[in-house]
Amino acid sequence: MKLAAFFLGGLTRKRRYGGIGIATLLLLPAGCNRQANNNLNYQNAIDDHYKNAPICVWDQPKKLPAQAATSDDAKTEGYDALTQAGLLTRTTAEKKEFLIGSKQVNDYDLSATGRTSWMAAPDQPGYGNFCYGHRQVTSIDNAIVNGNGSSGKTATVDYHYKIAGIPDWAKSQEMQTAFPSIATALNQTPAATATLTTNGTQWVWSGQ
Repeated sequence: MKLAAFFLGGLTRKRRYGGIGIATLLLLPAGCNRQANNNLNYQNAIDDHYKNAPICVWDQPKKLPAQAATSDDAKTEGYDALTQAGLLTRTTAEKKEFLIGSKQVNDYDLSATGRTSWMAAPDQPGYGNFCYGHRQVTSIDNAIVNGNGSSGKTATVDYHYKIAGIPDWAKSQEMQTAFPSIATALNQTPAATATLTTNGTQWVWSGQ
């Protein structure tokens, strides 16, 4: 009798633990469903997009080396701030010009440190930019979903974000004075709207 009870108890335990294991397996897909309508999936889709869309100091790529007259504060301020941050080198020269004689100029080029932060423009040889971070969602405020099923859904998502991945050189007062857009980006948590779609596997960025 004791031996029979032992085997029956073991069988009961196997069934009980086996049932727990099956239940766990059944729950996993629901917890890992990246196409589900939830804020975490929306946030992941937006963050994944902006990891490949960094924010840069100039609106358009610039060509380096560059030259600017020392008297032209509008041009030298940004270059001088980047020089002070260690991203550019600066040398002073005298440039001769027809009729007006000569003028003092600064020649700017990438430093060794700057080369590691420089993002070359793929379609413009010699051009590039210094980028200082990317958007990162801080909150999902609202989402309107259209469509049914695992694919073909569209969501219009309202969210707030901050700038993440900020390098030390972008935090200096000199940089934020020369490039006010940096100061604005680093000190605000703006609102934005994104359009997301499902691709059969997960939510992905569709547009803004």
